[in-house]
Amino acid sequence: MDPSNDWKFTRREVLKMGAMSVTALAVPGLVAAPVDAATAAKPVTAKVAFEVNGKPQQLDLDTRTTLLDALREHLHLTGTKKGCDHGQCGACTVIVDGRRINSCLTLAVMHQGAKVTTIEGLGTPDKLHPMQAAFVKHDGYQCGYCTPGQICSAVEVLDEIKDDIPSHVTGDLTGKAQFSRMEVRERMSGNICRCGAYSNIHDAITEVAGGTA
Repeated sequence: MDPSNDWKFTRREVLKMGAMSVTALAVPGLVAAPVDAATAAKPVTAKVAFEVNGKPQQLDLDTRTTLLDALREHLHLTGTKKGCDHGQCGACTVIVDGRRINSCLTLAVMHQGAKVTTIEGLGTPDKLHPMQAAFVKHDGYQCGYCTPGQICSAVEVLDEIKDDIPSHVTGDLTGKAQFSRMEVRERMSGNICRCGAYSNIHDAITEVAGGTA
């Protein structure tokens, strides 16, 4: 036999070998059995105690649980939305110790003793937070999916300006922060509205700020 022909296969032969491989994988005993769930390593858990919307909460969580999943899946506070789950859309924005964060990018165990505020903690249907009421008035919610994160972020934007915390577009880093359209756009840029209601959102924030921009 010519050694140069040892590795020459027709297309039909290649397909046959592929079919035989699939069959072998499907036959019990020819492949390793899956790991039994009972013998699999148990996840590492930890007790997490924090305050959510003014109420003390204590959870026993897998240490890999994000703050977003702790709020939605364990405390059933589903107002906070899971959008991209990569920290790029802002739908999961909540307020932790007076600072807005993307809850999908942080682990719950990192916030032991923290004070967390979600959209449910800002206001109630009978007594809306001024920012919630402004979003309703100016139709800043559209489909509503990103709205909880938008509102939580907007509340903190006004606090940042009030506390003279500069942004990337602030001209004088040592002076008093000024409320302006550019400042609002920059500070809200991490919250995406796929409906495109940005002008309405800006109008709502402006009304709560008590000014024009």
